[in-house]
Amino acid sequence: MGSFEGKKAVVTGGTHGMGLAVARALVAGGGEVVLTGRNERTIEEARSVLTPLGTAHVVRSDAASMADVRALGDLAGERLGTIDAVFVNHGIAEPEPLEEVTEESYDRHFAINAKGAFFTVQRLAPLVRDGGAFVFTTVANDRIFPGMSAYSGSKEAVRAFAQVFAAEFLPRRIRVNAVAPGFIETPTMGVATMSDEERAAFQKQGDEMTPLGRNGTVEEVAAAALFLAFDATFTTGVELPVDGGFAQGI
Repeated sequence: MGSFEGKKAVVTGGTHGMGLAVARALVAGGGEVVLTGRNERTIEEARSVLTPLGTAHVVRSDAASMADVRALGDLAGERLGTIDAVFVNHGIAEPEPLEEVTEESYDRHFAINAKGAFFTVQRLAPLVRDGGAFVFTTVANDRIFPGMSAYSGSKEAVRAFAQVFAAEFLPRRIRVNAVAPGFIETPTMGVATMSDEERAAFQKQGDEMTPLGRNGTVEEVAAAALFLAFDATFTTGVELPVDGGFAQGI
């Protein structure tokens, strides 16, 4: 029996990177997962990776679309019934210095990262069993990069949501926590608009700035997220850094 045998989960932003690592571990361990993405290529790639492992329902869903969020809730209820854990992992990062931020780019960050996270929780909460869990993906925001104001602000909103939701869900014993990744090796390194050269330079910067001397892996982030969802049964309202000491002042 796998370690997640019989568990049912939703993973938003689950078709690549950290979200896919969470979904892969769940499915390989005997769980059943609904996961979302927006890019048709990564959706098909996720299906090809997960289908041989077990039961995964990969769907196109845009967290900025309230119609899509409502439809995700309908689908999750139909396919999974009662949910054990929700991983709110979706997000975008588009670096822009203050003078280049437009109303459109600002709104895009907050619509996807913050509004999308908020209403995903609102829609899925009735489906989560008492004693279940939500896990958000935030960011190691204790050390700030220039040009990331809209992104960092939207992720700080998510951190605040997690803390307030942890209090609101106490009567149902639903735990709400977050993982805060630092430099993590993903296909985009968290910024889809970077060129291959910029991505390589960013990864090198991560190696140099991280006290443990390297970028983290998506599997390491997934292990932390899964720990918070299923093993940390006396932990709620916590943001767990998964950053190799980057934001800890070591």
